[in-house]
Amino acid sequence: MRYSPEALTAFVETVSCGSFSAAARRLRKSQSTISTAIAHLEADLGVTLFDRSTRQPLLTAEGQRVLSYVQAILSASERLDELAVSLSGETEARLTFVLSDTLHPDVLEDLLAQFDRRFPHTEFECLVGEDDDVVDLLQKGRAQVGLIEARDSYPTDIGHTRLPMQTRMAIYVSPTHPLAAERGLEWEQLSTWRELRLNTYLENHTTPARGPVWSAPNYLMLLSMAAQGLGWCALPCALVDEFARSAELTMLDIVGWPISVSTDLLWHKASPLGAAGSWLRQYLQQVSA
Repeated sequence: MRYSPEALTAFVETVSCGSFSAAARRLRKSQSTISTAIAHLEADLGVTLFDRSTRQPLLTAEGQRVLSYVQAILSASERLDELAVSLSGETEARLTFVLSDTLHPDVLEDLLAQFDRRFPHTEFECLVGEDDDVVDLLQKGRAQVGLIEARDSYPTDIGHTRLPMQTRMAIYVSPTHPLAAERGLEWEQLSTWRELRLNTYLENHTTPARGPVWSAPNYLMLLSMAAQGLGWCALPCALVDEFARSAELTMLDIVGWPISVSTDLLWHKASPLGAAGSWLRQYLQQVSA
């Protein structure tokens, strides 16, 4: 191909992120590498893609026209890679699946049983991760498939699809917590009490807390902290049903809660899934909980 895949990706990512520096952070490259790649693409095309006279780079009219073609090229390249792996029929010797604690335990149990029957010789590793940690593990090649609470956008190198399953989330406290006896609580009333919130290993940009906070990298640890009476916490209802006895946690009566949260399935586009990974993706796309 005449145009560098890296340059095409840098172009699309810069458009998505709104700046060269943000694109560089998302792609784990230096800003100069991104700027140089786009400059080379502009030279190859013979057009200026960005107006650099403003504080943030803006797409030119030519850049707008080029964008849809570049997106189509990258998408076609991804599908071709997947087809090549599918036609080869190769089954991975090892598959790593990084999943959120929001996955319903019954779904995970059935998935593991079916995977064992279909791929008895594939080493299967499960990791627990949330939010940006899942994306990071995929980008580093540490995992091949991931589950994450749904979001609006992802890095260009991350493939994603919305799953039919949803997770029911509620606010819980220990039965001994003063909030446990309250009814019809408003969200603002929680700010005077300690919140137990999810905080991934990577720096994230969660909404600033309005009150005291303790944090942990996964929901199971937060569940344990809540059961000790250390604060209130938003937790997956299925996780509480599976791992906490009714005497350990109380669901708060809060206006607008419980809520349902969508789940996205992720993979790294540069590492097409083999037979086992493709089956895992297809299974999760069909199951609902």
